[in-house]
Amino acid sequence: MFALVRRPGDEELDAVVTLGSADLHLTEELVSALNSFLYDRDEKALGKVLDRVPKAVRMAAQQYLRDKCAPVMGAFTECGPVEAVREAVYFGRIDDEIEDYLEGAYTIGLGIRMSNERKSDGGVGWVIQLLSEEVSVPASAEPRTWAVPAGAKLVKTWTSEQLTGGAGPVRSALQVAEEATAQGRWVRIHTLLHSRYNVDFEGSGTSEFVVDVFDAPIPLEHSEE
Repeated sequence: MFALVRRPGDEELDAVVTLGSADLHLTEELVSALNSFLYDRDEKALGKVLDRVPKAVRMAAQQYLRDKCAPVMGAFTECGPVEAVREAVYFGRIDDEIEDYLEGAYTIGLGIRMSNERKSDGGVGWVIQLLSEEVSVPASAEPRTWAVPAGAKLVKTWTSEQLTGGAGPVRSALQVAEEATAQGRWVRIHTLLHSRYNVDFEGSGTSEFVVDVFDAPIPLEHSEE
């Protein structure tokens, strides 16, 4: 059994475990459990499958996950690997152009990450990165796949589940972001799939916009988080 490892400009296969002929009937179930673990980190669900395979297989799978699949916080998510599909795009202001851009990405199911930054001339712009997909989070988890930076204090978190009135999720999220920006606050927007379940939730959730407003000034352009 192999894992597909994607690196910039390259893909390769990593050996994970070897199943004997007597255990081949568990292949599909084991693959599904390993893939689900990358998203929800539910060790109990994975353990139920690993308890049914030989000890050597169980130990090999656990070792691979420890060494190669540690959850990554910050740039991407603790809930699974997501790849950027294009370089960050910069917009000088919130207007119809940025709304159309986000609507298009949202419609085809790309993940969105967007944050404000202060330019050298004092103006405020927006940096958007599109990801290969929206990441799922279980029902019991916070609606967030973009980790809150260390030391940053949240003023509020808005999600499109709070929508009222006729505005759609994109326009509503931009309105919340624009209001917070006018107050000089750092704002980040991202999308996710919020599941109805805590296990095996992939594909069973609703897509949401999340706006995080921080008690921090808008960072300077190209500054490190």
